[in-house]
Amino acid sequence: MLDLIGSIVIVIGVIFVSIGVIGIYRFNNFYARALAASKVDTVGFITIILGVILKSGFNFFTLKVIVILIVNMLINPMITHSIVRSAKISGYKIGKE
Repeated sequence: MLDLIGSIVIVIGVIFVSIGVIGIYRFNNFYARALAASKVDTVGFITIILGVILKSGFNFFTLKVIVILIVNMLINPMITHSIVRSAKISGYKIGKE
């Protein structure tokens, strides 16, 4: 039963990421695209990893995957912030590309 639920959660995560990637192209400037890409990446990764945890059961592998999930949740917003901040400091203007 957990295997089926895990597969469904993984498919939901892949669909979310796919729709999010298509949605990124709808934004017209760098800053909005960076924000959308960060959210899609973080939420999609969390969903897919939760599906992997459900499929694998609860063992030592699950503990390692949870550590990877926590590290990603901490580092991904900081990386996006540093990229957007460096664009702002370098003088990148908001506008159509």
